[in-house]
Amino acid sequence: MPPKFKEGDIVFSFSGSWISYTHTAFAYIAFLGALVVGTWLHYYKIVENEHYGYPEEWFPSVSATIGDRYPERSVFMVGIALTSGPRFALVALYYFLTARPNSSLPKIVFWVGVFRTLTCGGWTYVTSTDDHDWHDIFMISYLVATLPWTLGCLALSPPNPKAIKYRKILAALFFGTLVPLIYFFIQHKVHKVAGAYTIYAFFEWSLILFDVAFDAVTMYDFSSFEIVVRDVKGLSRGNAKLLKDEIKEKERNQAVIQSSTFDGPYNWWDLSIALADVYNGFVFWTVLTSLGLCVWYFPLWHMGISGYEVAVMSTVSPLLLGIPAFRSLAIKYNRWFHLSAVIPGLLAWQVTNQANRLFAISFAVWQGCLAWTATWYAERGNTGRLQARILAWTIGLVLSSIAKFACYSNNPLWPIMRAENGGWNWTGLLLAIPAVWHSTRPVITSGGDQISNSGQKGSSLMAGVGVGGLLFAMHSLLSDSSTIISWTWSGYPINGPQQVPYGALTILAMGAGLLFGISTPDLLASWTAYGIGAVGAMFLTYYKDWAGYYGGLVFTVYVCGVAPVLIKSAVRHNPAVTFGFGFFIYNLMVLFHVWVVAYAFVPGGPLVRERSDWVMICTVLQIGNGVFSALTTNAQSREKTTKSPRGRKQSAYYLHILFALQLLSMSIAYLRFPSNDYRPYHPEEKSFTAGIWTIHFSLDNDMWSSERRMAQAIRELEVDVIGLLESDTQRIIMGNRDTMQYLAEDLGMYVDYGPGPNQHTWGSALLSKFPILNSTHHLLPSPVGELAPAIEATLDVYGTPVDVFVFHSGQEEDPEDRRQQSEYLARIMSATPRPAILLSYLVVKPGEGNYHTYSGPGSGMHDIDMSDWDRWCEYILYKDIKRTGYARVSRGTITDTEIQLGKFVVGQPADYSDTRISEEQVPPGLRFPALFKGEGVRGHRYHVFDEPRYFA
Repeated sequence: MPPKFKEGDIVFSFSGSWISYTHTAFAYIAFLGALVVGTWLHYYKIVENEHYGYPEEWFPSVSATIGDRYPERSVFMVGIALTSGPRFALVALYYFLTARPNSSLPKIVFWVGVFRTLTCGGWTYVTSTDDHDWHDIFMISYLVATLPWTLGCLALSPPNPKAIKYRKILAALFFGTLVPLIYFFIQHKVHKVAGAYTIYAFFEWSLILFDVAFDAVTMYDFSSFEIVVRDVKGLSRGNAKLLKDEIKEKERNQAVIQSSTFDGPYNWWDLSIALADVYNGFVFWTVLTSLGLCVWYFPLWHMGISGYEVAVMSTVSPLLLGIPAFRSLAIKYNRWFHLSAVIPGLLAWQVTNQANRLFAISFAVWQGCLAWTATWYAERGNTGRLQARILAWTIGLVLSSIAKFACYSNNPLWPIMRAENGGWNWTGLLLAIPAVWHSTRPVITSGGDQISNSGQKGSSLMAGVGVGGLLFAMHSLLSDSSTIISWTWSGYPINGPQQVPYGALTILAMGAGLLFGISTPDLLASWTAYGIGAVGAMFLTYYKDWAGYYGGLVFTVYVCGVAPVLIKSAVRHNPAVTFGFGFFIYNLMVLFHVWVVAYAFVPGGPLVRERSDWVMICTVLQIGNGVFSALTTNAQSREKTTKSPRGRKQSAYYLHILFALQLLSMSIAYLRFPSNDYRPYHPEEKSFTAGIWTIHFSLDNDMWSSERRMAQAIRELEVDVIGLLESDTQRIIMGNRDTMQYLAEDLGMYVDYGPGPNQHTWGSALLSKFPILNSTHHLLPSPVGELAPAIEATLDVYGTPVDVFVFHSGQEEDPEDRRQQSEYLARIMSATPRPAILLSYLVVKPGEGNYHTYSGPGSGMHDIDMSDWDRWCEYILYKDIKRTGYARVSRGTITDTEIQLGKFVVGQPADYSDTRISEEQVPPGLRFPALFKGEGVRGHRYHVFDEPRYFA
């Protein structure tokens, strides 16, 4: 409320710059004061971490300095308390400086600043010792809010050259420091490099200095403010100096720089429509990506073509839009087409019969492809809304990838999910129905920015080929944040990205590409951009580790950026040709990229055997066809789209959602960062349990995702090292999943992936409670049949290096393959001077044929139990290590293969005799869990021998 009396005596006044000075001083006193006190009183304690202490580590991190030790913790808390007042004042003054009528950005930045200040108090006064979860929540929230605060302040910065210069420099230093910060943290946490934490600490302290200095730049802006305490009733005997009118006038005329997308009031109704649109796009990608999974179940169990594969053709429904009457129907009743896709697609999990579940998903895909094609085609005359619809669909893919990133590479709304294995099916459906209803509302258009149908349009067939290549690239590489990382993984020591946390970087590249695509369509439609994208695809295909991943990021940016260009071109043609034919091309590519690995089971497979490079070349050439057509087709519409303020305003809300999703993915990456502090089950005996299991691509007998049930069985069996076969699910037909993410994080184990999805195997993986010192991935000779993957890894088992081999041999139909593979594996096993264990799938009978190559003088390996005559596929062999037990556990309903286990002890001489002892003679720490005796639990029990076997 304004004062009752306009004039009055000035009690006190000071320059607004003192708010900045005070804030900066108290903030630096809080941090640097704690550093000085901590170094003086507890130096050796605060430089020590979980791996090293002084002298390897000699400078403390921020968290160690301001942690729980007294008195440095108190120094920090008092300093932050003193900082809070100037901090709130700084946020408020910046709002007063930049606010103007009908502008939303200053309000947004103001509330971000308030939120950021409150969360700073949260992680300061709630330490990890007090409540670890809330401490992390406050810390993550603070870090996430730093990005919009920094960018908002840059966007609003008044036209003060010095302030703008320093803000840009400090923001660049802040964000640039994040890269080496993360790198050295991983070197410390994952690779346990001595001294890495000290270097990390310097970058961490630099972040603090840059963060505070960025806010200190306001001293140049606040010099235009004079803060006055006025006695309007004359009760004080203060200073008689009055506030000068010219200062008020200067404040009123202060210019600010605004982003055009924030001009005018923020329309929450439009934002709700954008949210509904994006969620509708998310549901489309959820249903589409689930189709392959449901199809895959049937050839998986038939071990060949089942007939159900024809369901992949359910995407070609846009061909019906070539019929004018049907096209009009699809446009007029578009809402009902969307609902008829969403409801059966998200309710399919309720169908228990696997074939009927596939039929429900196929119908949902059929309707979804029709609905979205009709949506785009209906908006072809309104550039703003068409761009918004394309953004919704593409951001839906980003959201799908983030949902999988948060849920360990499973989409929680898939029909293979339910509450028992992490599904959110009912929640997803209850959100989807109102979202579809809201996003498909009838809209009256003036047609003011419609594009004439006259002029050249390019080739509709080439546009359709481009759409097909675009869809395949997006689905095969970008529907999961870990796919391109899996393509480039080469084993230990780690020389490239890991699925966590770098999945967030893949998602960031998707968002950046989409932003470039709508802001610079001319650039993305150019042959220069196409060439850069093609080079990125080449690096992804032919290189490993960081070089391959960087190529994958470049291709990711290009694919997401060119998506609006190609779709805008396609809607100018007959949708039956561009989208119906385009989806048909996409289907051919789906089959192609499965054929290259499934060549042993499909007609004509040997013609494309192991040619993932051909798949990538075809994808890039197809997108090139679309670009060629778009250069002609979009020539008329491009200028109208970029100059339309209505189009920019409509797109703005979608970009705000995209920005929020990027912050969400970063938060997920932080929360999922691996701890790498794993412990074996029985360290007191220096024993460990090793196992082998063929996991059937993480689909159980009833078509449910089986990761959680697998994790439960492995945990209860107390398995320390396990080889998993048939584990590569990074293809469209398998859902582009990564089963190992959940198993490794839930069980607390290191993970190594065998040759990646672009190496044409069915996959092998190794999970270990012990650090993996080194690993090599092998592709064993296979002149006729499918490739045989193998992992050769050296583990640090209680200080003793132990080699573990995980191996899947070729099929029974290819005896020459299996002979050559047995000789190859025998050579690498015999070459190791260390204790060794083979966890394998050999396709051989005990005592016959290649069995003697694997187990015998040539390899130096010994069978864990030569008296076990009932085996055919799974075997455990060992050498130079003491074996104490062996067990076989029934498969239950998780897979079609049992679990085999062996117990070993390091530090004792190996004994290859088959002298067995009773369980009563075995120390409790060396026994197998009693839970699986008798009837066992959940279908898992000791079988064949009906109990474990123990050896002297």
